[in-house]
Formats: sequence, C-alpha cells, structure tokens
Amino acid sequence: MRSLHGKVAIVTGSSRGIGAEIAFALASAGAKVVINYVENKPAADKVCAAISGTGGECVAVQADISDPIAVRRLFDTTSEYFKQIDILVNNAGILLFKEIADIQDDEFNRIVDVNFKSVFYTLREATTKLADHGRVVNISSTVTRMMLPKYGAYAATKAAVEQLTRIFAREMGKRGITANTVSPGPVDTELFRAGKTAADIERMATMAALGRIGAASDIAKVVLFLVSDEACWVTGQDIGVNGGII
Repeated sequence: MRSLHGKVAIVTGSSRGIGAEIAFALASAGAKVVINYVENKPAADKVCAAISGTGGECVAVQADISDPIAVRRLFDTTSEYFKQIDILVNNAGILLFKEIADIQDDEFNRIVDVNFKSVFYTLREATTKLADHGRVVNISSTVTRMMLPKYGAYAATKAAVEQLTRIFAREMGKRGITANTVSPGPVDTELFRAGKTAADIERMATMAALGRIGAASDIAKVVLFLVSDEACWVTGQDIGVNGGII
C-alpha cells in the first residue's frame, strides 16, 4: 500500500478506542493527524505523544462535533496547523442500549446529535474544505443489518449515516472525492462493553463466523485501505468488518 505522506487527516473521537487505533494507522502510513476529542484532553494528548514518539505529526483539537460552530472551528484549526485537509474519518459516537419503550426524549435527542447530526455537520464543512481527491470514511455499525433488541435508536442513527454517505459520495464524485462507511461488528472497546454482561459479550462473539469479537486494529486496517490510492474506485459503499456476522 502506498504511503499517506503529505496527507492531512481529521479523525473524530480519536482519543481512545477505534478512533485512536485509526489515528495510529494513518500516522504510521505518513499522514499528519488531528486527534479530535470532547472532554478527555489527557487521553488525546497521550495518543498524540505516542504518534510523535514514532516520528509522526499530530495535534489534539477539542471540539464537540454535535455543535456546528465547533465543527467549523475544528476544520479551520486543522487548516491553520497543516494548511490542507485530505482525509475525514467520522468515528465519534455514543451507544444507547435500551428498548425503544424506555428511551427518554433527552436520550434520543443526544444520540441523534452525536451520531447523526455530527456527521452531517462535518460533511457539510468537507464540501468546501476537503481537498480534491480527498477521502471520507464514516463509521457505521453491523447492527443496521440486524434486529437486535435495545439497539433501536443506535441502529437508526447509523442507518441514517449510511444513506447520507451514499448521497455525499454521489455529490462529491465530480471532485474525485470518495466517501464510504465501515460497519464494524462487535469490537472490544469501552463503548461496546458498556451495559453488557460477560454472557452478552460471549453470545455476540459466537454470532461471528470467526468466533470472536473484533479488535480496534481490525477496523483501522480497512479504514487505512479506503483512504489510500488503492481504493480510488471505491465510493458510496458500506463495508462490513464484522467477522462474518450476517
């Protein structure tokens, strides 16, 4: 795979978990990376220090991407630091693990704000601030293909992201910009484990053809491919990275 030297990437929600692993992968390939976080500055600084320690370039930028003004600031700050933006990875998200009957209005509004509106806001900024032939990868979820109780609101927001991505890909194709979603299966992160018992996690592992839950690195490798030149003919697609969960 060709390197990403000379490219600049924003990875939202990248102070931990899958986002941090994606940031490491892009930096290892030579990209300059913006580590976006909301509250956990020490964690973001730790990711940046690890990247810098291996010769990479990065900066941590605080922005609540459910706020359109903060999104604009994130893009403007990135441009000030690195002069361009070539790659956008929308990883930030929250999980609501409740049956539809039990979801409160404020909970529903929050998950829509963080998981869906944030992607809309970043894509809107990307229409004018992403370089020609840029790359967008939005993180969705395999639960959009399933009928899992307690995932109703979460799955709905991710399904909305998938459709938004397809239309963005169509609209931006004239500039050579590609946009795809990656849909992980269960991945061993703090977000995934929240609200689940050991039995829940074991049951979900057995649903995969490969018999395990995923690692964050499994997702990062696919994202790295999609932002590379090798994936220049891949756009408007949803890639399931789920160990064979159907």
